[in-house]
Amino acid sequence: MECDKCGRDAVMHAAYSGAHLCEDHLCASVEKRVRRRIREDNMLPRDATPDNPQTWVIGLSGGKDSVVLTQILDDTFGRDPRIELVALTIHEGIEGYRDKSVDACVELASDLDIHHELVTYEDEFGVQMDDVVEKDPENMAACAYCGVFRRDLLERFADELGADKLLTGHNLDDEAQTALMNFFEGDLKQVAKHYDASIGDFEKRRDAGEFIPRAKPLRDVPEKEVALYAHLKDLPAHITECPHSSEAYRAEVQQLLLKLEENHPGTRHSIMAGYEELAEITAREYRGDGKADLNDCERCGSKTAGDVCRKCRLIESIEAV
Repeated sequence: MECDKCGRDAVMHAAYSGAHLCEDHLCASVEKRVRRRIREDNMLPRDATPDNPQTWVIGLSGGKDSVVLTQILDDTFGRDPRIELVALTIHEGIEGYRDKSVDACVELASDLDIHHELVTYEDEFGVQMDDVVEKDPENMAACAYCGVFRRDLLERFADELGADKLLTGHNLDDEAQTALMNFFEGDLKQVAKHYDASIGDFEKRRDAGEFIPRAKPLRDVPEKEVALYAHLKDLPAHITECPHSSEAYRAEVQQLLLKLEENHPGTRHSIMAGYEELAEITAREYRGDGKADLNDCERCGSKTAGDVCRKCRLIESIEAV
C-alpha cells in the first residue's frame, strides 16, 4: 500500500476519504485539520497582539489526545508572541494510573518549555478518587463524581492563570458520541449549551460571562489518527483506560458509532457537520433574551444556580460517610 501523495509506504488508510497516507503526510494532515479548526472557529481574535497577548490554558491529562494537542499548539504558536500556552494537569488520586500520566505531562511540558501547573483533588478537596469510588455515598458512577470535580478545578485554575480560553483534547469520536447522546436524550437545551460552551465559532457564541470559553481544536480528527500521530511522533503519552471508567451509556453509543463507521465510512463527519449547524440554530432559539441567574456558592464562591454548588454538595456527602 503506497501513499497517495508521494508513493512511500502508507501507514494508514482513511476509509472515510479513501486516502492512503505515509507517516509524514498523515502527520501533516492531522496538523492541517487542527490549524484549520482554529481558524474556522476564530480562536485567535483580531485584537491579539504582542502587547495584548492571549493566554490559552490546555487541559493536559497525559493521554494521547491532550499530548497531541499540546504538541501541535506548541509547533504552531510556540514562538508567536500573541499567544501564551500554559498546561494544566489535574491529579485525581487514582493509584497506578494518574501518576504515570502526570509523568508524561511533566516530560512533555519540560521538552516544550511551557509553563505547567499540577493540581490535585487531595490538596483542593481533601479527597482522592480511589476513596470516593469505595465510599460512593450517592450511588453514582465514578465518572459522575470525577466530572464535577475536574470541571471545577479546570475552570478555577484556568481563571487563576489568566486564561482567555480553555482548550481540551476532545477528538472527532468524542464529539460525535456527545452529539448522538444529546439527540437520543432529546435534550435540545443541552445541544444549545454545547454549542455556546465549546463548539461554536467564537464570533457567534453567546458571551459566557462568568465562565472561560472552551475550545476543542482536535474535534475534526478521528481518535485512531490521534493515537497514530502520538506513536509516530514518539510523544510521551500514557495510553490506557482509567480503571474507574464506567460511563455505560457512552460506551454503548461508542460501540454503535464504531459499527456505523465500519459499515458507512464518514458517519462521524456527517453527524458533526449536521449537528454543528443544528446546534447553532438551537442555540439562537434557546438563549432567550436573558441569562440564567447565577449565585456565588455559599461555601466555595464558585458560580451556581442554587445556594450551594454541586461540587460542595458531593464533598459534604463523601465526608459524611
